[in-house]
Amino acid sequence: MPPTGEIEVRRSSRRRRTVTARRDGDKTVVMMPAGLSDDEEQEWIATVLERLARREARRHPSDAALFDRARELALRYLDGRAAPASVRWVGNQRSRWGSCTPEDRTIRLSAQLRGMPGWVVDYVLVHELTHLIEPGHGPAFWKLVNRYPRTERARGYLEGVAATAGLPLADGEPAT
Repeated sequence: MPPTGEIEVRRSSRRRRTVTARRDGDKTVVMMPAGLSDDEEQEWIATVLERLARREARRHPSDAALFDRARELALRYLDGRAAPASVRWVGNQRSRWGSCTPEDRTIRLSAQLRGMPGWVVDYVLVHELTHLIEPGHGPAFWKLVNRYPRTERARGYLEGVAATAGLPLADGEPAT
């Protein structure tokens, strides 16, 4: 889906071949060679805006894609025993990577995870999915979470991010 909002076109006599687009707040800046015709400009704007939208969609999966990924992980690592009612990104979690409410089977992931490696997001999903089976953090919980092969690596990654950002760690555990 192409972006909506203001589009600023910047032409450069030094730019010879490339046309690029980037976000600058609510505005999209398109940079292109100065010598393009108006028709070529419109074609290139449509092309680069579509590319930008595809790139952003890959980097920031939707709630629907996150839900699908959670179901796939539940089947692969938890024998399909964890069935969330919803999985979504939220922007109001600053001290946790994710949260789960077993009563209504909802999972929320912090928007701070966006842009992190997929295997880290997968770990947080598996962690939260496991709460649908085991509410606490006891041995049975960790036995299930550790079915995910990159658990230790992802926990280390998140601990490093948390330490760098000054986020709290509870009892030596990463904030998940």
